[in-house]
Amino acid sequence: SQDEKDQVLTTYIWYRQHWTDEFLQWDPAGFDNLTQISLPVESIWVPDILINEFVDVGKSPHVPYVYVSHHGEVQNLKPIQVMTACSLDIYNFPFDVQNCSLTFTSWLHHIRDINLSLWRQPELVKFDKSVFMNQGEWELLYVLSHFQEFSVKSSDSYAEMKFYVVIRRRPLFYTVSLLLPSIFLMVMDIVGFYLPPHSGERVSFKITLLLGYSVFLIIVSDTLPATAVGTPLIGIYFVVCMALLVISLTETILIVCLVHKQDLQPHVPEWLKHLLLERATILLCIRDRKKFSQSRTQTLDTSRQVENNDSAAKPTPCVCEDPRECGAAGGTALAFAGRPEGSAALQEVLRETTAIRQLLEKREEFRDLAREWLQVGYVLDVLLFRAYLAAVLAYSITLGTLWAVWRDA
Repeated sequence: SQDEKDQVLTTYIWYRQHWTDEFLQWDPAGFDNLTQISLPVESIWVPDILINEFVDVGKSPHVPYVYVSHHGEVQNLKPIQVMTACSLDIYNFPFDVQNCSLTFTSWLHHIRDINLSLWRQPELVKFDKSVFMNQGEWELLYVLSHFQEFSVKSSDSYAEMKFYVVIRRRPLFYTVSLLLPSIFLMVMDIVGFYLPPHSGERVSFKITLLLGYSVFLIIVSDTLPATAVGTPLIGIYFVVCMALLVISLTETILIVCLVHKQDLQPHVPEWLKHLLLERATILLCIRDRKKFSQSRTQTLDTSRQVENNDSAAKPTPCVCEDPRECGAAGGTALAFAGRPEGSAALQEVLRETTAIRQLLEKREEFRDLAREWLQVGYVLDVLLFRAYLAAVLAYSITLGTLWAVWRDA
């Protein structure tokens, strides 16, 4: 097991140590053919073979005896728990492979006093998994062994036997508990673009997704390894996903502000109409782009017709305060020139009619303006959605490729 936060590797080892002590030899013929005995560890000399990387005393069971044969060969067999320092590379978490070393050496005796060698061949040690517990988080790939001599400041050399334990993490648990929920939230964010942009439901939906993702990050923060060496790639993945959700929400707010409250906005600029309603519809392969261009032409024709009606139907002679001054301008006013009361009533009716007509024309102009901005908003929404979708796909393919390469390496 490993502790990424403290950079500690905990290893359970079946430790088998053999050496020859010439002072523990006897002739079996003189001792009833006795070839092997067991002695207390405290009663004989035991080499001081320790592990250089140890950081804490493990909870190893105590075996009080060793076996001694009549040739003087001593067998010290015991299980030990070793807690050693290991520089963990967690950048590829949870698809990471770790290489931790265990260096066995004597602290007191030089190589001329104690020399070390492997009991078995290095090829047999490399792929031996007979006693490996294969049900945990880690999978043992192989164990490399290397003998070397070590000296400090021109002193006598010490014999070292170094083992490199190469293990790989099983990523299924982290994939199910970390990656899949994040992928599901990102898919729901993409699906949210199909909500109508002129309604306010999309904004509330994306805000809910953003809050849900924030709660998700708080929950999984204890699962991620936190070290001062570096940040795992999965942490960068979560940050980028959060940034994509924020960008998606910003785009939604922009579109909603664009298609609402058009009465406070000017007309759509001609260059924007040409760029979005003509060029962008062809580029995005929007099926109903003809409807956008027809609506634009119809809007222009309607505005021209309104201007012509304004010039033809504007009642200039009826806005005078004195009906007699308007006598030469309109027959209706002349017909009622002799009737001051009827002329005043007629002028009031004409004023009200003109006000109603101007209100209806202004309302129709606002509707045309809102329709133009709504069309611009729809096309811009499709454009930004496809750009957002391309960014998400490119990011997903890049990250998936990196993890797949590291997984198969």
